[in-house]
Amino acid sequence: MRLRLTPREDSYYDLFADSANNLVTASRLLVEIIGDGSDRQALAEKMRACEHAGDDRTHAIMKRLNESFITPFDREDIYRLASNLDDVMDYMEAAADLIVLYKIDHLPKEVIRQVEVLERGAELTAEAMPRLRSMKNLNEYWIEINRLENQADQIYRRLLAKLFGGEYDALTVLKMKEVIDQLEMAADAFEHVANTIESIAVKES
Repeated sequence: MRLRLTPREDSYYDLFADSANNLVTASRLLVEIIGDGSDRQALAEKMRACEHAGDDRTHAIMKRLNESFITPFDREDIYRLASNLDDVMDYMEAAADLIVLYKIDHLPKEVIRQVEVLERGAELTAEAMPRLRSMKNLNEYWIEINRLENQADQIYRRLLAKLFGGEYDALTVLKMKEVIDQLEMAADAFEHVANTIESIAVKES
């Protein structure tokens, strides 16, 4: 019987992949929620289920981290990546919840563009996760996420200009600004995920 001196911790990769795939599901729910005529209450409940599933995966990673003697890369980076992924989920779920709670019937078309950026960011992140095992072919991922985040910033600034342009009453402005703020923070959080993966790849190269 051979003794494995450096046991593999493949479960981390699987948990990160699960977390990223969960973000894809959540982003697609968000697309549905902002659509006209959707059952927003039911979709928001599905989004909360996604958020709980994300929390479960984050807790599983943290538990594994506390129990593991050997990790596939720096413990601090594992913690940071798990936290960054969890942040994305939290911001998207908060945006969906606010849309329902505030009963916002019609959102500016730029919000659709915000959510489309998040959906693409989720897809790219999910595609990148399996490549963590080899740390190869990841540079295009973080470059594209950075480009998407810049695009999200531009959309956000145009939305602010629209909100404060006099078209909406003050209460509606306050409600919608909270929603678009959460969506903007989700885009920022995707960039934090990509930056963390870039940092890990550089250390492991």
